[in-house]
Amino acid sequence: MDFPTVVQEALTIFGDLFDTEPARRHFAEYLTGLIVAENKTGSGINRECALTTDQACLNRWLTEVEWDVPALHDRRLAWLQQAPQTRDSARGVIAIDNTLVTHEGKLIEDGGWFWDHADQQHVIAHEYVISHYVCSSGAHSPLAWRRFRKRDGCAATEFKDHTEWCLELIDDALKRASPGDVTCDRYCTSAKVLNHIPRKQRAYVGDVKLNWKVVSTGQEQKLQDMARQMPWEAKKPIRMGKTRYWYCRKQMRIPDLTHPVRIVLLWRERGDQEASKALVSNRLGWEVTRMVLVYRHRWTGTETLHRDGKQQLGLGDCQVRNGEGQTRHVYLVSAAYSLLVRSLRQHRAQAWARRTLTTIGEACRAVQAETLARMIDWVVDKLTVDHWSVTDIKAVLAYS
Repeated sequence: MDFPTVVQEALTIFGDLFDTEPARRHFAEYLTGLIVAENKTGSGINRECALTTDQACLNRWLTEVEWDVPALHDRRLAWLQQAPQTRDSARGVIAIDNTLVTHEGKLIEDGGWFWDHADQQHVIAHEYVISHYVCSSGAHSPLAWRRFRKRDGCAATEFKDHTEWCLELIDDALKRASPGDVTCDRYCTSAKVLNHIPRKQRAYVGDVKLNWKVVSTGQEQKLQDMARQMPWEAKKPIRMGKTRYWYCRKQMRIPDLTHPVRIVLLWRERGDQEASKALVSNRLGWEVTRMVLVYRHRWTGTETLHRDGKQQLGLGDCQVRNGEGQTRHVYLVSAAYSLLVRSLRQHRAQAWARRTLTTIGEACRAVQAETLARMIDWVVDKLTVDHWSVTDIKAVLAYS
């Protein structure tokens, strides 16, 4: 049966990166499975294909067969620049973040036990540090992934901590000439990272921990201690989405930074003494709304990618033990994600979708509906034109 329209488009864009027809077919099968399969493991994807090879062939293609992951990655990013809705813009944002991708197997290379702050428990997972580009149009796409390896799981010369990965991702984005400001959550915000960004002539907005020490009016104290001293009348309202916060901004110095900064303290309620968040920027003239808007792009980009990647596209479903296979899987998820993002919010509805799509979930369901329609057309054609028996059709569909 024919592959979905978006996958056929992917074959046109990326097909020449695979040197054999079987490799191109496995590429199309894997992308289709990530979008439409209920179980997005290798075996689950293979079961969804009516006319295919043994599952071992798909696994070998993912883990052993020679093909160039960086070339696929570079081609995807270049392709996104060809459409206005996904093209980089001067008001775009480069977001740096980390995420846990949980697994069932305990023997997956570089996997281990990590603390999941969302579920408040330890989980078996990979931890990835990622860079993500968010366009001013709202479209976004992952720039790069780096899998964190624990110190005891690699040679001393190979170990990189989170700060080193963050710096590498920032430099990678800037080498690609990605325009815009940089934003980080508090996990990735460190003095070394914040000192590095202005040297590259870029602005940043970071989420800093409230136990950081700052110097204001000649006095050194923790941010939270400063927040407790703020009078009620100094706090002003600001909205972040549908939620109203109260803020106070101030220019000050952080001892470990080589430049002055503007800090914005945020409270959930005006009467609260304890601040809930602190944002820092090297742009002293920015208004609070500009700082908040840049930081919110981190949610628009990375948090929605984590959610859609895990819930819709099987980001955490790959169970192969091979580290190379896991790397290829996340970049194939990125390819599927970008294909669907490119189809969103079009002025004219896609012919295969039959309506304007606004979310990744809607796009996945539209591809599933198109795939089902193609299967029905195939069954009707086999019954009426080729005069197949129902038994033969069930045999091909592996249905009994």
